[in-house]
Amino acid sequence: MEFKHGMRRNLTSYGDEDFSLYLRKTFIKAMGYSEDALSRPVIGIANTYSSYNSCHANVPQLIESIKRGVMLAGGLPLDFPTISLHESFSYPTSMYLRNLMSMDTEEMLLALPMDACVLVGGCDKTVPAQLMAAASTNVPSISVVTGPMLSGSHKEQRVGACTDCRRFWAEFRGGRIEKAEIEEVEGRLAPTGGTCGVMGTASTIACMTETLGMMLTGGATIPSVFADRLRHGEAAGKQAIKIAKKGITPSQIMTPDAFENALRILLAIGGSTNAIIHLTAIAGRLGIEIDLEGFDRMGQETPVLIDLKPTGKYYMDDLFRAGGLSAILRELKPLLNLDCLTITGRTLGEEIELSPKPFKQNVVQSFKNPIHSGGGIAFLKGNLAGDGAIIKQSAATPELLIHSGKAVVFDSLQDLASRIDDPDLEVTKDNVLILRNAGPKGAPGMPEAGYIPIPKKLALQGVKDMVRISDCRMSGTAFGTVILHASPESAEGGPLALIKTGDIVHLNTPQRTLTMEVEEQELEIRRAKWSPPKRSENERGYFKLHLEHVTQAKEGVDFDFLTKRPFTCKVPY
Repeated sequence: MEFKHGMRRNLTSYGDEDFSLYLRKTFIKAMGYSEDALSRPVIGIANTYSSYNSCHANVPQLIESIKRGVMLAGGLPLDFPTISLHESFSYPTSMYLRNLMSMDTEEMLLALPMDACVLVGGCDKTVPAQLMAAASTNVPSISVVTGPMLSGSHKEQRVGACTDCRRFWAEFRGGRIEKAEIEEVEGRLAPTGGTCGVMGTASTIACMTETLGMMLTGGATIPSVFADRLRHGEAAGKQAIKIAKKGITPSQIMTPDAFENALRILLAIGGSTNAIIHLTAIAGRLGIEIDLEGFDRMGQETPVLIDLKPTGKYYMDDLFRAGGLSAILRELKPLLNLDCLTITGRTLGEEIELSPKPFKQNVVQSFKNPIHSGGGIAFLKGNLAGDGAIIKQSAATPELLIHSGKAVVFDSLQDLASRIDDPDLEVTKDNVLILRNAGPKGAPGMPEAGYIPIPKKLALQGVKDMVRISDCRMSGTAFGTVILHASPESAEGGPLALIKTGDIVHLNTPQRTLTMEVEEQELEIRRAKWSPPKRSENERGYFKLHLEHVTQAKEGVDFDFLTKRPFTCKVPY
């Protein structure tokens, strides 16, 4: 059977292939293309620009640079639109729409004629959605991210979204700065377009994508406004032609060993907890299971190597100037699977050797002198964790990593909003705040509400951190002693559905336990009385699809009909 290239790929079904090609060329020639142009390899470019999405402000320029690279390599670039998601402009949360974006991208990869695709993403959920689509279709693909914003300044302080967003807001809630200043800060925190300027979810995913091998070396950390970002786009356009001709596909790159490397880098950069869910979803499209207990064991031997917010003091533009991801990969070489294929056709080990030589800097520490040891993220078990929960211990208050206290339970996001600042709320700094019914189905969409605000009356007393537990997520830019992703979620009858205000909670991070001091017999009584939250009678469309098919955190919060089952292997081994 003849393999079809360019305009002959994915012909519209009219029952006559020659007519289908003739009609396709008739209409695309209305765009001004010549026969010569239409005879070239076609490279699709996923265009995620949106006026709602400042993280993608540079996408039009990036697309032009990618097109230039494609044409320099003798191909025909054609960009096409897909859904664009911004964390702050997606109701109820961008996570609710990630799977929809993955479906949109997947269908376009299958529907449109292209020999390879350049996936342009940036803000948190866009790159995972694109990689999920690439994994499902196995169309040759290469990832280009928009890049982090530059840091700015407020008075004498250097600032950047969005760790400093949360810090200033906590100061405002605590009465330590006035309304006029918080309004002034609002205009300082994001001085340029681009993704958050700290090691939040966007930059974490970018670093993991480069480590996976789906991005050209150096692409993860280039600031959005630098000329290097456009040159990177041009190089990606050229490389797209090469992977099309060589037939390098996502399944050849995103192997079990490559996913293990990505988990390793997540730990070393003190990255976002969200990345676990996203990587689990991407791997799940290929039939690969992510083992969180194995991930926790990896953490015991993988130190945090970068002094970057939210766990340190520097910003993403500092990491770029310090050598970018390559500086971290060099330190991690003894722990990496160096034979993994990358989008260049070379191995990860070869890419590391070809990267610029290290030089003296203060952002990336040596393996022997890390910022934090013992794992940036820990996996917790116990009768309050269910199938497991996680804590970003590198961003927690050390004194709270072992803690016991009485639970103060909020039944929903609405309950939290109505009571958290009530002066009559019975709460002290030693209590454990619990938010339930905020998971994949309960919210819906598993929002970034796990960073439960400190009750205002405590914030006014100077309290800045408490133990907080939920079945939802937390922004990668956030910090504090926050336990997340408790699974199964409350709406499915998980452990958080059974706890009551006043129950004693024990957190012991070194022993990896999260428990409630309630007898099993009592839990059984509570379980028998529990009933799931009432669902709306007006369910329809995507909302109905989501509720009926979304999986739990441990399976990546993907749709069950999009994942590849049964699993063929488990990572780490």
